[in-house]
Amino acid sequence: MSIFLRKNFTRLIVLAVLAALFVAAAGGMESSDFVITLLRGLSVGSLTFLVASGFSLIFGLLDVLNLAHGTLFMIGAYIGWTVYVRPDTFVDLLTPLFLIFSGFMLGDVWAVIGTRGLFAGGMKRILPWAGMLVSALILVGVLRSYPVSIWNPEDYAQSPVSISYLAGLGQNLLPPPAAFESISPLLAFAGLLLGSLLLAFSLALFAAGKQGLVSRLNWCSFAGFGAFLLAGILFFVFNDALTNFLASLNTNWLFLIAVSVAVATGVGLGALMETTLIRPLYIRPIYQLMLTLGLSAIGIEMVRAIWGRPEFTMPRPAFFAGTGEGCPATSLADWWQYHCSTMILLDGRIRIYNEIFVPIIGLTVLIGVWILLQRSRLGMVIRAGVQDREMVEALGINVRRVFTLVFALGVGLAALGGVLAAPSIGLSNMMGESFLLNALIALAIGGLTSYPGAALGSLLVGLLQQFIIKYGQIGIPIPFADIIFKPTPPIVPASTILLMVVVLLILPNGLLGKKE
Repeated sequence: MSIFLRKNFTRLIVLAVLAALFVAAAGGMESSDFVITLLRGLSVGSLTFLVASGFSLIFGLLDVLNLAHGTLFMIGAYIGWTVYVRPDTFVDLLTPLFLIFSGFMLGDVWAVIGTRGLFAGGMKRILPWAGMLVSALILVGVLRSYPVSIWNPEDYAQSPVSISYLAGLGQNLLPPPAAFESISPLLAFAGLLLGSLLLAFSLALFAAGKQGLVSRLNWCSFAGFGAFLLAGILFFVFNDALTNFLASLNTNWLFLIAVSVAVATGVGLGALMETTLIRPLYIRPIYQLMLTLGLSAIGIEMVRAIWGRPEFTMPRPAFFAGTGEGCPATSLADWWQYHCSTMILLDGRIRIYNEIFVPIIGLTVLIGVWILLQRSRLGMVIRAGVQDREMVEALGINVRRVFTLVFALGVGLAALGGVLAAPSIGLSNMMGESFLLNALIALAIGGLTSYPGAALGSLLVGLLQQFIIKYGQIGIPIPFADIIFKPTPPIVPASTILLMVVVLLILPNGLLGKKE
């Protein structure tokens, strides 16, 4: 015990001071204000943690600074909104998406073909660019004519803002399904498949020779391609039936599907980014920064082009949206019976979704990922692969795929945070940048490569912001003076930066960070 105290004396003193400051802040509030502020801080901290934890996993295990992480958080929110509010658009997009990604399921095949002598020398340098250009022309040409029921962000009556408002009132009327006009279904299928194969093969050629050799091909090498191709065909055949099924679902189940699709999209995008863009740049950190920063800017502009610039809110599922008889609830039993959106707690009103549901999800993710990393065979492989990749590969474990899984998991956590944030704080083009900044501050406070540090730092950031906001309303009495100081809104982000600076001056590796 004495050795532990000596080694962590400074860290324990800083934690004790922080705890004392929060206790002092609580002493200046009424009990109801304190509880509500605490729960709101937990909510903001949970959303920040979902971004910070994914970022921490990717950087701590793969040593990759993913500056597109905030944009992927935002994309998760918009994808979830699309599935929840416009299931017809989601279903229409399934067939082209599965066909486009089917070519990437032939990774082992491309690895074998890419090592052949035909693609050596000048051909290896020219062919990937030519293939990408041709595939882009094919895919853009087909997608421009592919029928998809979608909104019009330039027409307010058909924009996501109006659609969200009507959906919140229970008037979620879907337009008639789109039909093929300027292109036949067979030609569209052939174009999407050909473009997918060309694009996947061209990207694989860039990394040929750097990914190791595939000794032989078997049925598993083609199974993913066949599954994606079959799924694309089935979604096309049952398009209308699936759309009607989703549109008639209870909003609770539809919200669960929206969350699942958003997380799956994040995982898929993360895996695609790692295998095609990040993997060749593991030894070039500056290129990683430039690439992910560029992807972030591209993602923001794509969201603006598809969903528009105005902010809007994703309606809450019925489980958290009750406003009729028995609301606001006075206990969890009343909430369970009436599904109230709010509950009375210590004479104050809290929002069930924001202040209870979101923190529970954050705590669940914290425990689940920690168990995955520390108590599972996969976690052992991940940690061993980071420390000694050659030895793990000598044992017959595909470390490349493990790293891809880690990157995909980190992005999936960000997408989960985005779709959970959509009904809580709304959707905007800059929500990802805001939460990424909070996450980076939280990681600097807690420890950049420490997973528990990400949780602690996110909690401190969320609590500090909400306490500053609350004291901006009630004011802080200045001792020995008849003055009430009310913090202004700009002080909210400045306070977290100040906390980060103070902590780093005392503990350069953060509260729970380890010395390099």
